[in-house]
Formats: sequence, structure tokens, C-alpha cells
Amino acid sequence: MSKIAKVFAELKAQGRKGLVPFITAGDPEPGLTLELLHALVRGGADVIELGVPFSDPMADGPVIQRASERALSHGTTLKHCIEIVKEFRQTNDHTPIVLMGYANPIEHMGTEVFVKTAKDAGVDGVLVVDYPPEECEDFAHQCKQAGIDPIFLLAPTSSQERIDQVGKVAAGYIYYVSLKGVTGAANLDTKAVASIIPQIRAASEVPIAVGFGIRDAQSAVAVGQTADAVVIGSRIVQLLEETPSSQRVQSLENFLKDIRKALDQ
Repeated sequence: MSKIAKVFAELKAQGRKGLVPFITAGDPEPGLTLELLHALVRGGADVIELGVPFSDPMADGPVIQRASERALSHGTTLKHCIEIVKEFRQTNDHTPIVLMGYANPIEHMGTEVFVKTAKDAGVDGVLVVDYPPEECEDFAHQCKQAGIDPIFLLAPTSSQERIDQVGKVAAGYIYYVSLKGVTGAANLDTKAVASIIPQIRAASEVPIAVGFGIRDAQSAVAVGQTADAVVIGSRIVQLLEETPSSQRVQSLENFLKDIRKALDQ
């Protein structure tokens, strides 16, 4: 059983919902990412998505686009992201970390080299936005062989065929994009989310995490009624962007604690 699967099994046994925060490596300033990861854990994160900055994101809205631009201006690379995970593992061996990004940096490194390096560093999952399941069977197989969960996206526009394809290859959790649009959009329709979850569950026993549009405790709790976990990204990145440097770590921890408390209640 993978580390991510173990966490979700424990959450299910406890009757709790998973909290999956996202931050971009190297943002908002270099050298702070490791502290932010530990703050997320103290705030109640069950799994952490660590964004790999990329110059041409497709699914990311303006908030995360700016985060990538800042991180890239600091020289943050895929190699740096993996090194951060390795450093995090020196003091935390239990919180799963998922690298989330795009295919180009992985293919530039080489998929085999990436998988081995990520495994050695302690990466638990990989979500590559522009790797549809039918085009990355070899990569998904390499990841699974290394004990890394390949995580895939589904969206309101996904066909039954795509849902079935993802159901066959996904591990860790399935990331359901709650709305048509980019990250950070505000038009979250919880009823629409609730209506599609059973369809996904029929195709896979892998837990379902829902993201895009979740910005506060209220929206997290609403989505948590039907999903196994909630993913919060743009609101966290925006918080870090707007908060003075000296207050960022504590503000992030406090923000997540509020979400955690609401989910647990």
C-alpha cells in the first residue's frame, strides 16, 4: 500500500475528509518552501501538492501563473523541487507529497531519471496536467513500479470513456476539477460536483479529491460532503502573495487550521 493510499485508508476509518493544500515551489521567495511545507503539516494537511513552476501553464489561473513566474525568476527547477522534498523527508517521513506540474520539465530530465530521482527523494505521487492516461501508460507504469502514485485529472467535460480510462490507471487519488475553467475561478457548483462523484466511484475504487474553486471553510465543507478530500491551491498562493514576508509561515498555518477544523466538525 502506498503512503497516499494508507493516509486515505486511515481517514476513511476515522470518518474524516482529506485536506490537500497546494503551494508552488520557490514561491513567493526562494528558501521559504521548506518552512511552508512544515507549516502545512502543522495546519492539518493530509497530503501536500508541490507545484513545479512552468513557463506555459494551461490549467492555472493568474494567481498560480504569477507564482510560477516568481519561482522561475528565482531559478527554481524540477531538480530543485525534488531536492526540497528530499530535505523535507529528513524530518517528516509520513506526510505524502505529490509533485504537480507539466510534462516538459519531466521529459527534459528524462522520465526514467525523473522517476528514480523522485523515488530516492521520497516523492509519493505525480500529477502531470498534460499527460492524459492514454498517452502515458509507460510513464504511469514506471511510477507504479517505483512506488509513486500516478494521479490523473477528471473534469466536468470528461466523457465516460475518459472516466473509465482514468479509473484503470489512477492510483493515490483522482483529482476532480470542479469547474470549467482555470484554477482560482469562483463559480463553484457543489451540486454539480455531488452529481458526478458517483459516476467516478463506479469506475474506480481510488479516492476522489476535488479542487478548483475551493477558497474557504464553507466551500471546503460543502465539497467534503461527497468527496474524499478537498484541494486548496489558488487561495493559498494568493494568501502568500498578499502577506508580508515575516508573517507568511504563521498565516499559512492559521489559514489551514481553520479549514481543518471546519472539515473535522
